[in-house]
Formats: sequence, C-alpha cells, structure tokens
Amino acid sequence: MSTTTLNDIAKTIRSKNAGTDQITFDIIFREQKEYDLVKSSRCLTKETVADLYKIAPDQITDFVEYDPAYAIKFTIKRPRPSGDPGDGDIFGSQQYAPLLDVKVN
Repeated sequence: MSTTTLNDIAKTIRSKNAGTDQITFDIIFREQKEYDLVKSSRCLTKETVADLYKIAPDQITDFVEYDPAYAIKFTIKRPRPSGDPGDGDIFGSQQYAPLLDVKVN
C-alpha cells in the first residue's frame, strides 16, 4: 500500500510574508477530487498544522478551506518579526517544506 503525500497531489504548496509578523501558506490543487481527498482525510486542520509547526493552535490566525479554488490557506504568527536579528527567512518563502511530506490517508 503506497502512501500519498501533499507533494504528490498538490499543484502548489507555498509560503510567504503576510506582513512583518505573519506568514501565510497556500496549498492549491488542480482537481476537485484531490482537494476533496485532502479535506476528507483531515490531514490538514488547524490542529494538525499546529502540531506540524510545533506551535500553539492560537498562533494560527486564519485557516480556510476555499472550495471554489480547490485551496487551503492558513496564516501563522511569526516567532519574530521579518528581518529581526535571528530571523532565518525574511520573506517567509521557505516555511512550506514541512507540508510536503504530510500524509494523505
């Protein structure tokens, strides 16, 4: 039995700044079938994202399943402002990597 990951079925998985104190993530699918599979599997919820990023659920400011675009979007608070000393990703564009290996059951 093979395991499907988000990376296998998503058209786009990305992250980017959403202001100086937040990072937003987009997971977009080509087909409704793939989008519906991820939604029904519950592999991406506010709670699973919090676990994946090792943050408290209240650090997730938005979590949206947007049916018309076959997309899931969420926004998290940054641990420090963009550009602050010690910030390893000023643009927030490298934070999506943990999502690639999320298993879709």
